Amino acid sequence: MWRTRAAAACVICRSLANSSCGIKRKSPLQNLHLVCRSVHHPYYPSSKFQRPPLRISIQLFSSLNRLPLRKTKLLNVKYGYQFHRNFWLARLASRLLKVRYLILGSAVGGGYTAKKTYDQWKDMMPDLDEYKWIVPDFVWELDELIDFEKLIKALPDADDLAKLLPDFDKIGESFASLKGFLSPGAPGETAFRATDQGYDNDKQFKKVSDKEKIDQLQEELLRTQLKYQRMLERLEKENKELRKLVLQRDDKGIHQRKLKKSLIDMYSEVLDILSDYDASYNTQDHLPRVVVVGDQSAGKTSVLEMIAQARIFPRGSGEMMTRSPVKVTLSEGPHHVALFKDSSREFDLTKEEDLAALRNEIEIRMRNSVKEGCTVSTETISLSVKGPGLQRMVLVDLPGVISTVTSGMAPDTKETIFSISKAYMQNPNAIILCIQDGSVDAERSIVTDLVSQMDPQGKRTIFVLTKVDLAEKNVASPNRIQQIIEGKLFPMKALGYFAVVTGKGNSSESIESIKEYEEEFFQNSKLLKTSMLKAHQVTTKNLSLAVSDCFWKMVRESVEQQADAFKATRFNLETEWKNNYPRLRELDRNELFEKAKNEILDEVISLTQVTPKHWEEILEKTLWERVSTHVIENIYLPAAQTTNSGTFNTTVDIKLKQWTDKQLPNKAVEVAWETLQEEFSRFMTEKKGKEHDDIFDKLKQAVKEETIKRHRWNERAEDSLRVIQHNALEDRSISDKQQWDAAIHFMEETLQSRLKDTESVIEDMVGPDWKKRWLHWVGRTKEQNVRNETKNELEKLIKCNEDHAAYLANDEVTTVRKNLEARGVTVDPCLIKDTWHQIYRRFFLKSALNHCNLCRRGFYYYQRHFVDSELECNDVVLFWRIQRMLAITANTLRQQLTNTEVRRLEKNVKEVLEDFAEDNEKKVMLLTGKRVQLAEDLKKVREIQEKLEAFIEALHQEK
Repeated sequence: MWRTRAAAACVICRSLANSSCGIKRKSPLQNLHLVCRSVHHPYYPSSKFQRPPLRISIQLFSSLNRLPLRKTKLLNVKYGYQFHRNFWLARLASRLLKVRYLILGSAVGGGYTAKKTYDQWKDMMPDLDEYKWIVPDFVWELDELIDFEKLIKALPDADDLAKLLPDFDKIGESFASLKGFLSPGAPGETAFRATDQGYDNDKQFKKVSDKEKIDQLQEELLRTQLKYQRMLERLEKENKELRKLVLQRDDKGIHQRKLKKSLIDMYSEVLDILSDYDASYNTQDHLPRVVVVGDQSAGKTSVLEMIAQARIFPRGSGEMMTRSPVKVTLSEGPHHVALFKDSSREFDLTKEEDLAALRNEIEIRMRNSVKEGCTVSTETISLSVKGPGLQRMVLVDLPGVISTVTSGMAPDTKETIFSISKAYMQNPNAIILCIQDGSVDAERSIVTDLVSQMDPQGKRTIFVLTKVDLAEKNVASPNRIQQIIEGKLFPMKALGYFAVVTGKGNSSESIESIKEYEEEFFQNSKLLKTSMLKAHQVTTKNLSLAVSDCFWKMVRESVEQQADAFKATRFNLETEWKNNYPRLRELDRNELFEKAKNEILDEVISLTQVTPKHWEEILEKTLWERVSTHVIENIYLPAAQTTNSGTFNTTVDIKLKQWTDKQLPNKAVEVAWETLQEEFSRFMTEKKGKEHDDIFDKLKQAVKEETIKRHRWNERAEDSLRVIQHNALEDRSISDKQQWDAAIHFMEETLQSRLKDTESVIEDMVGPDWKKRWLHWVGRTKEQNVRNETKNELEKLIKCNEDHAAYLANDEVTTVRKNLEARGVTVDPCLIKDTWHQIYRRFFLKSALNHCNLCRRGFYYYQRHFVDSELECNDVVLFWRIQRMLAITANTLRQQLTNTEVRRLEKNVKEVLEDFAEDNEKKVMLLTGKRVQLAEDLKKVREIQEKLEAFIEALHQEK
């Protein structure tokens, strides 16, 4: 930029020199402006010779250290004029000839000497072209931002400037007259006085040793650098405040206009998607990011915090704190805040409470990501940090590399950390920020060998030496630090080497105090004064600028290639989908889940469409199957052993009351819940013809099981049901013949079913009869022969006494056993009793069926309470009471189902589906298959490609 201005000044000078402006002779160089002479014509003989400033490798700390220093103002030359004595013509002529030759010789010799000195100093200056990437791009683009041609045109014309200049001829004549009167001595004495004085000074200067000159020049240069450093820091601080105000003003208008996402935010979104992407088709993630690796407690986290300008990470003395990769996206914003990818909460990094909450949240997320039995996790925690003056980049902080597994760690911790580090560093476009602790011996480093394996040429590695203050204090030989910085002690190579100080070791230090301490240390450090370190290699500020610039350089070089790779992958996936599923839409896992969710909710609603008759039939049938055994065995059979109707009714009432109070309501609720489950399962698993999609079967089964597990029947239902059942069983009045016949039919079906079951049990006990033995060629076992003989003996006993009690007396058992022994059959008394139970049960059921047939005509006697009749049908009344209780219970349960439980079940289904929707692992487990995976890959590849294209377009626009 200053060169362009200089060119503009030279145009003015030439225009002045070529224009006459009323002067008829050529304008001498003295007529030019003094600034033009001193800046653009340094070899003009009237100017005092200036030594070129000494430039060594030490540079400013600021990011603007590539800007040239302001040129020192040259001293004005005072012209000396001599008195001319008009009457000494011969002497005047000789003097004039001598002065002419002296001036000509001095001009030629001085010009040659100045050019030679300039060339020497130019050769001594280092070539800094390869360090241009350290300086921000906007410094080199200033000439594009400012139109200097318009600025030159806006300046006054040469004629106008010439009019403003004084008449140097008249001034020269006045000075000549004045000098003549004031100058005592020889005519040429004053002309050479300044030259003699300069010669004496040069002679005195040569007496100073070279070492003292170098020390003086270094001290002067350091003072100048510190001066400009303070000026630049003040300007940068003002610029930071102004940018903050501008960003705040833009932030207030968010509700009025939609702000575009920043480049770094767009890029970070792509990386977040890629972190969840399963590269099933060999599409690897080669997008750049800054990978921060180092030994444990080497200062990785501290360097990251200095770059982010906030203490955001949990800390521990010697303990492993980084247990999983943490991706930190740095970007510029009006407020210094941090937020997680999956959360909307913003942490204000200017408040200590929010900083403590952020550190605690990061620690909790790390511990939650670590699986049981492990120490570190591969799951990445994504964090964004915004603030004024932050350099835009994406950094990934990895767990520190360890050499030994200590107690409390998983046995595979060391190998896991190595695999995580290699996975990130294998990316050919990843920038490796290798952190080395400068306070420990370099030979103890582990990470340097790992980095040298991943990047042997060092084309994408930046080496950072931390704790340099401790290193300078403890290391006996300072040259050792220089060897570490220059990479001579390690086998690894690096793109750049940096030295930083991250504090005094106190975890409560603020970022500002650490920065002040770091700058103060390097200003007074011997490492910088003795040129062991260069100025651009120190402080985290310079490191941040260098890393950011290298990151964006790598992004610009590789992002388009990655976009093309994903474009090719997308084409392959789309072709595979068209060939395998030509008639199906490309639904990813979330879309399939939503479709299945709607189907499940529709099926739950179908429960409300079940007719009341269907509900009651199912409930009544299932409830009787569940309680029939208890009714026959514990109520009917004991009551039937009584001798008269009064005792029968009393026994039945007592046993029904006990059954209703303790068991019946609970059994009824269990039956209703099981019936609801069966109907729900039937609707969930029922195939609906061609529309059925078996990809949802596992999900529906899981939803059904989880819903059934969560559902609980209303506890108050049993109390109300108990009262209803008790009242139904108390009623003995049969109003008409139809109800009587229905009770007889119900009793007959029940007794026939029990008789059939009893016949089956007896057949299993005694073996097949003679027909089956002859037709199927089967025989009886020894035990079956014994039981068959026992059965025959017991049947004789019943035929002799049809009114026999339900149990055998001991003497009867003995008689049966002796009779069998007389026929050569040895039998156990327990076997006799077991066989008797089934034989008597069959006899009783057959008698009850015969009695049931007799009671078909007994409704007339029932209405007269069996007065003047030998027929008693109390057992028919019992079965009518049971039948009526079952109908009333089924009706009550149906009302509870349709009015309450189906709605509660639907609510539980919705809750289960919402929980499954938030659990990605559950969805991956339940919605599986090639079709799902292919659709999932297609969606992610498209999303990545679209975001990459949008990022590339924004990147070109920013250029």
